[in-house]
Parts: sequence; C-alpha cells; structure tokens
Amino acid sequence: MQQKKQLLETVIHGIFLILGLITVGCVLLITVYLILSGIPAIQKIGISDFFLGKTWASTAADPSFGILPFIMTSIYGTAGAILLGVPIGFLTAVYLAKIAPPSIKNVMTSAVSLLAGIPSVVYGLVGMMVLVPAIRSIFDIPDGASLLAAIVVLAIMILPSIINVSITALEAVPKEYEDASLALGATPVETYFRISVPAAKSGIAAAVVLGVGRAIGEAMAVMMVSGNAPNMPSLFQSVRFLTTAVASELSYSSGLQQQALFSIALVLFLFIMLINATLNFFLKRDKEA
Repeated sequence: MQQKKQLLETVIHGIFLILGLITVGCVLLITVYLILSGIPAIQKIGISDFFLGKTWASTAADPSFGILPFIMTSIYGTAGAILLGVPIGFLTAVYLAKIAPPSIKNVMTSAVSLLAGIPSVVYGLVGMMVLVPAIRSIFDIPDGASLLAAIVVLAIMILPSIINVSITALEAVPKEYEDASLALGATPVETYFRISVPAAKSGIAAAVVLGVGRAIGEAMAVMMVSGNAPNMPSLFQSVRFLTTAVASELSYSSGLQQQALFSIALVLFLFIMLINATLNFFLKRDKEA
C-alpha cells in the first residue's frame, strides 16, 4: 500500500514537472522566435533610427520606421492607467475584504468578476460610443479619440485583476495579526492599513504586475479609442501604442515592414519582462530587509 502511494506521488510529481517544463519551454520558444524575427529589422534600420526616430511611415515610397512615439505613448498610457486604476482598485479591495457587509461584498465581487469577463472589444465599443464623444464635448476638442480616452479605458480594464488578487491576498492574512493590533488599541482602519496591507504586500504587488501586463498588452480596446495615429504622445491627441502598431499593420505587411513589426513585438516583450524583473527585485529586497 505504501509503495502504491509512493508510486502515485512520483507519477504526479513527474506530471507537474513536465507541465512546468512545457510552460518554461513555451516562454523560451516565444523569446527565441521574437529575437530571430525582430533583430534583422533593427540591424537594417539602425538602432538609433529605430528607437529614437519620431516618424513611422512604413508604406511610404521612402519608408521610415521610428518607434519612439509608440514607446513613449505606451509608457505614458500605462503609467496613467496605473496611477488612475491602482488606487481605486486597491481601496476597493480593502473595502471588500475587510469592511464591506457580506451582502454588499457578494454583489460587488460578482460585479467585479463580470467586469473581468467582458471582452476587450466591448470596452473599446463603449469607449468609442460614450467616452470619446464625452471627452470631445467636455474639453471642446475636434476629436475625443486620444491618449486620455485610452488611459481611462485601460484603468477600467485593469481594475478586476487588481481587485480580485488583492482581495485574495488580504483575506489570506492571519486573523491573529488583526486581533493583536485591535487588542493593543488600534482602530479597525489603522489595523487594516498598518497590519493587513503590509502583510499582504507581495500579493498586492502581484496584482499590480497583472494590471501592468494587462495595460501594456491591450490592443483592440486601445485601438478603438486612441485614434491610432503615429504621433508623439499628447493627452488630447490621437496616438498609437506598441500593441496597436503591430495589430493595425501586420495583416497586410511584408518584407522589412513585417520584420519591423516583429521588432516592435520584441520591444513590447522586453518591456513586460523588465517591469516584472524590477518589481520582483524590490519585493525580494523588502523581504531581505
């Protein structure tokens, strides 16, 4: 009987190991493919012309492949979405995990889950029909399809990831921590923000990472509300993100243009890896401290 249990555990361990290796292999395969597909275009165009060029005219008689507007737009758009979405998502998670009555919590968590299941094209459609005209009317500009519209849509789209993961992290904090804080005279709000939140900071940071990844990687909704024009980023001007640059031209691209689009995908991939590595570095440093 004992031998059968050990054999079963060995088999299960082997299955998990194989699945983990498959996941790592997929990441490595994607990485190698993007490098092999993207490096040639960067070599042909030139590193400075590619990364620092301000003009993207891939179909012109004399084509230009500068992606600086796309890089800056992605940075500004993601930063704006994080600045807008993270505080709202974090405070909502604290409220739902620690303060809200069960009836309100059940309704709001169901609404958040529903928000997570809405396709991105629906966000883009609602943004295009409601948000873009509202921005045009409020700020009295010719076209509401702009960086601001993209930031608002992205901020809404990252809320489910931040809220759900943060709630899970906060609910995993041992209740003894909070009881001890309350016994020492701290108020419930002080306990939640000075005890529960620091104890769950790794999970909250993971929620922020997921939100950043969603914001950087979104294409369809952003394309529908940002105007998709290769301009340097301005809050009330039509812009194009790294993701939308690939999505809008890949279907009819060929030759150097197609290689340049793979180079953009490589840059996007490296951005996400850099952000994850940076956040993991600070988390490990905090744990060691």
